[in-house]
Amino acid sequence: MARRIEHHTTSPHSAEKVFGAMVDETYLRDRLAAIGGKDAQLVTYSSTGEKTSYQLKQGVPAEHVPSAVKAALGGDLVIQRTETWAAGAGTVEVAVNGVPSRLDGSFTILDNGSGAKVTLSGEVKVSIPFLGGKIEKLIAEQVAVLLDKESEFTSQWLASRG
Repeated sequence: MARRIEHHTTSPHSAEKVFGAMVDETYLRDRLAAIGGKDAQLVTYSSTGEKTSYQLKQGVPAEHVPSAVKAALGGDLVIQRTETWAAGAGTVEVAVNGVPSRLDGSFTILDNGSGAKVTLSGEVKVSIPFLGGKIEKLIAEQVAVLLDKESEFTSQWLASRG
């Protein structure tokens, strides 16, 4: 069984500016340096002007991973995240090392009054008998926490650039 996830964040900046940050290579590197976790890196990046795709690697040290997940991993949590963006919308695919799991979703960025609203709609699936549902819930919760941190970083990053 899979778990649906829908998460919203807001920004005081326009949808155009938030989208511009999400496809900016410098922004991605800065965001990873600030909140990407252990051994974070921008693995690939390509932009044609109309479409931007990239893969991020983010890490969580084993001591910060819940015991149920730690047993399955046998070490640090390594997250591979691939995003593709075009015209204010994006897709995301997330895989976690050592865990038969997947998050697939889509992002929208829309103007919302005096700023922007970013929405992730997706699904988390973990194929581990008996523990899958608990791990899906944990992943969904942690994705929400990460998106909140990224939204805060994005707002600060954009504010620092005028």
